[in-house]
Amino acid sequence: MSRAERLKTIREIIKTRKVSSQEGLIAELKKRGFIVTQATVSRDMRHLNLAKVRDADGNEYYSIGAKYTGDIQTDIRKLKLKLEENVISIDRANNIIVIKTNPGEAQGVAAALDSSNFTEILGTVAGDDTIICIAENDKNAEKLVEYFRNY
Repeated sequence: MSRAERLKTIREIIKTRKVSSQEGLIAELKKRGFIVTQATVSRDMRHLNLAKVRDADGNEYYSIGAKYTGDIQTDIRKLKLKLEENVISIDRANNIIVIKTNPGEAQGVAAALDSSNFTEILGTVAGDDTIICIAENDKNAEKLVEYFRNY
């Protein structure tokens, strides 16, 4: 089978399953008739811009075209520190989360939220001391608020 077919299959797998390791992706490809090495899968993942993301339950898995900037554990630690030091309050209205911060800190907290790559977050907008965070739906907003309030 061709590389184009393999890349298309990888896209389909990543869109329909939460694959958390290269070994898991290799196993899924094998089920579909592709016999590949770890090196091949690694190159394909780079080509497709796959990166690990985390949901509000703490589960990590690969996503296509993610904005991943570095080590996910480091990004989460930075977010926790930002939340501990700078957040005054967190409230929710349906799928919109409003985060109040110390003056001048909203953009830094929003940047930490964005780099943490929560799949439930569609986007953030930050002013001086307020962040509007849009979640996919009410349920995800509720999970995110609970997660953020723990810090």
